[in-house]
Amino acid sequence: MKAIGGYFELADREEGGRYPVDGVRLNTSRNALEYIIRCLPDAKHVYLPRYTCEAVVEPFKRLPNVGYSFYHINNKFEIADEINLQDGEYLIANNYFGLKDAYIAELANKYGDKLIVDNAQALFAPILPGIKAAYSARKFVGVADGGFAVGVNDLDALYYDLDDASEHDSHLLIRKGQGAEAGFKDYQQNECKLDNQPIRRMAFQTQDILLHIDYDKVIAKRRANFEYLQKALSTRNQLVLPELDTFACPMVYPFIGRIDVDLRSKLIENKVFVARYWPNVLNWARPDDLEYTLTTRLIPLPIDQRYGREDMDMIISLI
Repeated sequence: MKAIGGYFELADREEGGRYPVDGVRLNTSRNALEYIIRCLPDAKHVYLPRYTCEAVVEPFKRLPNVGYSFYHINNKFEIADEINLQDGEYLIANNYFGLKDAYIAELANKYGDKLIVDNAQALFAPILPGIKAAYSARKFVGVADGGFAVGVNDLDALYYDLDDASEHDSHLLIRKGQGAEAGFKDYQQNECKLDNQPIRRMAFQTQDILLHIDYDKVIAKRRANFEYLQKALSTRNQLVLPELDTFACPMVYPFIGRIDVDLRSKLIENKVFVARYWPNVLNWARPDDLEYTLTTRLIPLPIDQRYGREDMDMIISLI
């Protein structure tokens, strides 16, 4: 049985010639966020979404003079709290699953240069004039690491050491040659190696791979798969998702079923590998919070460029 979803194998070399994002090339997206904050000499406090990866909090361990606090989101994946920023305060907003490009543009109009966009799930989201943003490569294509910082000066990056992706890329090679299950342990270990890493410049290996990917094909395949699932599953999905013409490229198809069954386990049993975003949120949220529900029930269905209509039909039939 073919495996669908899960971590990537090493990306094939194709006609490319450009990076997916025109920004400062660093080793991870969390370090791209830290780099951005370090470029803000007046930063004293940052508002973060409660529904986010614990990696987003990691930079603040190294920035003791910058505090942070959480805000809630609503069922549209938009800010639920009223946040009025004072001097030295900034707001990080997530472009959830790559679906919130239009909303991020609204926030840019409201908050201006006080906004920092977490585009870790939105590699192809447009760069907005005057807005700072962090991007991640490995959630969209087969690289071991790689982040981009946008809207900040790139000169400071010259003082950082160069990363070495060969220290944490074994899972990419194993999956390519032996399949998803064979490299899963390496994948978990390599993900852990990215924790608490200092800011470094993006590894040459990662840069080389990113320059040889057909991003137009990646975008087209993901959009087509998202649209196909949306047509089939929208009436069964408790989430109301944005229209396809409001965002550039989705990372996954987020799904919450209307029937209370352990769909996640059933999918994994049938080799449809789905992640859980993000277990750490259960430490920050109460059971009656929306963020708690999203963490326990949301299933990110794979729609990436490795798969086509036959694979989407398999997912649909299982649901």
